[in-house]
Amino acid sequence: MRFAGTENYVATEDLTVAVNAAIRLERPLLVKGEPGTGKTVLAEEIAAALGAPLITWHIKSTTKAQQGLYEYDAVSRLRDSQLGDPRVSDIANYIKRGKLWEAFVAPARPVLLIDEIDKADIEFPNDLLLELDRMEFHVYETGETVKAARRPVMIITSNNEKDLPDAFLRRCFFHYIRFPDAQTMQQIVEVHFPGIKKRLMEEALRLFFEVREVPGLKKKPSTSELLDWLKLLVAEDIGPEVLRERDPRKLIPPLHGALLKNEQDVSLFEKLAFMARRESR
Repeated sequence: MRFAGTENYVATEDLTVAVNAAIRLERPLLVKGEPGTGKTVLAEEIAAALGAPLITWHIKSTTKAQQGLYEYDAVSRLRDSQLGDPRVSDIANYIKRGKLWEAFVAPARPVLLIDEIDKADIEFPNDLLLELDRMEFHVYETGETVKAARRPVMIITSNNEKDLPDAFLRRCFFHYIRFPDAQTMQQIVEVHFPGIKKRLMEEALRLFFEVREVPGLKKKPSTSELLDWLKLLVAEDIGPEVLRERDPRKLIPPLHGALLKNEQDVSLFEKLAFMARRESR
C-alpha cells in the first residue's frame, strides 16, 4: 500500500514520504497545518488511492474517547423493559458501535480519519493511548473483546489550537503541511480549474499572496478560500485587468468576501485604502 497523490490532490514529496512512512510503521499519521490546507481531504484521497474504505470521526468540543469505542444506551433499554419489549433480553441490542469499532472489524483495511483532535478536551488523546497501542478494547456490558485483525491506516488532523500530550505524540508519525508556495498553488489551481486562463490565474495568485502578506491580518486566506474566490471570478467573468488595477480606492480585492472572513480584516483593508487615497492627493 503506497500513496503517491491523486489526480485531485497535489501532494508534495515530503507529504507522500510521511504518509507512506506512517503506513509502513503502522502508526497514526498526525497532520498539522493551517485550516484549509487540505488535511481532511488528504485522508479522503489516501482512501481513494489505496482503494480502501474511509471511516471518518469528526471531533467536537464535547466528544469523549469512549464514543469512539462504543456507547451503551441504558435509557432505551430501561424504557423497552417497561414496555415489555423482548429485545431487552440481549444487551447487545443497546450497544452502539463507535468509529474505532467500525474500523477494527471492517472486512478490508480501512483508512480511519480522526478529524480535528485538538477540538476535544486535553485528556481525549490520552484516553485513546491503550486502544491505539493494542488495537483492541473490552466491552464490559457484553464481556467481549474487540480486536483489529489489521491496523487501519489512521490519519489524525489538528489545527494546532492546543498542544497534544507527549505520550500521544510518541505514538504518532508527525507531518506539518506547510502553506503551498506559488508553484505548488498553481498546480492545485490547475487541478481544480483545468483550462483556466493563464493570465487570470497569475493575477489571482499574485493578489492572493499579497493579501496573505498584509501585516496585521487576523485570518490569512487559505487554499480552500482561494479556490472559492477563483470560482466566483470565473463565474462573474472578471478579467485579469480588474485584478491588476492599481487604483488606491480599490485596494480591497473584488468579491473579497471569499477571502476575508471577519470584519477586522475588511476594516484593515479599508484603512489601507483610505491612507493610500490621502497619499495620492
